[in-house]
Amino acid sequence: MLQMSWLIPLFPLLSFILLLLFRKSKSESTAWIGVLLTGISLVMSVGVFLAVWQGEGIKTEGTWFQIGERAITMGFEVNPLNALMLVIVSLVSFLVHLYSKGYMHGDERFPVFFAYLGLFSFAMLGLVVSPNLLQLYMFWELVGLGSFLLIGFYYFKPEAKAAAKKAFVMTRIGDVGLFIGMVLLFWQVGSFEYDEIFASVKNGDISSGMLTLTALCIFVGAVGKSGQLPLHTWLPDAMEGPTPVSALIHAATMVAAGVYLVAAMYPLFQASEAALTVVAVVGGLTAIFAASIGLMQKDIKRVLAYSTVSQLGYMMLALGASGYVAGIFHLTTHAFFKALLFLAAGSVIHAVHTQNIEEMGGLWKKLRITGPLFLIGALAISGVPLLSGFFSKDEILASTYADGKYGLFWLAVIAAFMTAFYMFRLFFLVFTGEARGNEKGVHESPSVMTFPMIVLGVLAVVAGYLNTTWFGTFLSDYLAQGPVELPHGDHHGPAWIPLVATLAAALGIGLAYLIYQKGTLSRDWITRSFPSLAEVIYNKWYIDEGYDQTVVKGTRGLSKLGVLFDRYVVDGLVTAVTNGVQGLSKIGSRLQNGQVQSYGTAAIFGIVILLLIVALTGGYFS
Repeated sequence: MLQMSWLIPLFPLLSFILLLLFRKSKSESTAWIGVLLTGISLVMSVGVFLAVWQGEGIKTEGTWFQIGERAITMGFEVNPLNALMLVIVSLVSFLVHLYSKGYMHGDERFPVFFAYLGLFSFAMLGLVVSPNLLQLYMFWELVGLGSFLLIGFYYFKPEAKAAAKKAFVMTRIGDVGLFIGMVLLFWQVGSFEYDEIFASVKNGDISSGMLTLTALCIFVGAVGKSGQLPLHTWLPDAMEGPTPVSALIHAATMVAAGVYLVAAMYPLFQASEAALTVVAVVGGLTAIFAASIGLMQKDIKRVLAYSTVSQLGYMMLALGASGYVAGIFHLTTHAFFKALLFLAAGSVIHAVHTQNIEEMGGLWKKLRITGPLFLIGALAISGVPLLSGFFSKDEILASTYADGKYGLFWLAVIAAFMTAFYMFRLFFLVFTGEARGNEKGVHESPSVMTFPMIVLGVLAVVAGYLNTTWFGTFLSDYLAQGPVELPHGDHHGPAWIPLVATLAAALGIGLAYLIYQKGTLSRDWITRSFPSLAEVIYNKWYIDEGYDQTVVKGTRGLSKLGVLFDRYVVDGLVTAVTNGVQGLSKIGSRLQNGQVQSYGTAAIFGIVILLLIVALTGGYFS
């Protein structure tokens, strides 16, 4: 099975090609092409994962081209980390394909949407199996292209077009950092291969300063893709795409690519304490920053989007705090409960035709499958005991505490409280109380949409038992087979940490209940108590406005200066040279007038001048 691993990304690519051929078809049965081919990738991914679980692995490469004595290779690699990622990506992609069959019903560009899903899935799976940085970078950029097409699928909407362009530009900024890091590593090591880079790091062939610089450049690329501060603003705007796209991009694929990159290059980061500290600080600040914004959003998908940014911050915090296993563990559990939440949100939108949670309410009785499944996802992400999020968040908090980053530890606890609050604010406003919108025609989604949610609901419950002291540290033992030497963060920490995490979740849920369900506290008590802070948070800390006033307007100002410089300096010099040449040519043309007497006169004057020179200088031979 391992020898056939390279075929896994090709099945979604085949679906992309076939669906483009049928792009003008009106039949929605074309969706089954994408579902079937992505399903084959899922089956193969599970087979590969089981083989790697037994201790197997493979790396196959061939020379792409030669530069002197250095060979640039292409191929595929399967190790414990990317085998797990193959399963996560292909599973979520398959379920999103299936869900989209019902959600996109009636869309005029139905086959095109599934073609884009196939392209995106191909790019992400290709990124995962890449054995070197250069090949990863190619698929990294292709993931960006796929996200651009999916976010801007409703291209006729100005908001969707702007969101797609914003995502493309913001992630390209991060990609420049990744590219610089790759070039620096090639300069130092002479290879893009992971194995050779890690060997050079272990042997001390790279100076400590260069290790930190390259690691930080690689991290800049991860910041762009994973929506970390300050390159996070594209991710909430990406909600302009169809809801299945939000589930695919924000759960286990594109945004997880940044976390995967840091994990794949972890031996490089381990060699630089400064780089790990930067990763942890950025992750911790992102976690609490995005969680604070999620407290006051009114769009159901934007609440989940900022939740994604916050959870990605948790993953980065874990990796920066030497919690390699904790970061990968949370990436795994988050893939399931966040995909579940987005698909459930899509089911709600499909039923009520609005994304404003202020216009919802009382849907628990009408959406009898979606409601309980959304509740499972909300409980899981809040860190309620016995669900997957509880175990993975416990790992992150334990890793952060064990690494001595106590300030970041308490930031993470506060972010956990905020997460529980805004998720149950969302749940109570959408599913409980009286209906505040149009109830006519509200009904449960078809089975093709509810089945993927049920699968994810089960996984959101059981995935946490992959790594617990109760049943066994299966994930830790599995990842220990890889190239990363597991640091101290792979343990479970003091017994009081899960109690603190549980208390934070309980307080968040309880406060949301008192405000939005019981009505004991007024909904606007925060805005009345802290009006200035509430306004800042509601406006997303004015980050977008700050970028507009500085980067956007600054760039426009520089471009206008460039236009003036080009028009009056560059064009002026060109015009001066042109006029000079034209003037000389006119003088020359006047001398060549075709009149023999003029030529004779000129010759006589020339001879006279020469004679005068000879006479005045005393002769040529003097």
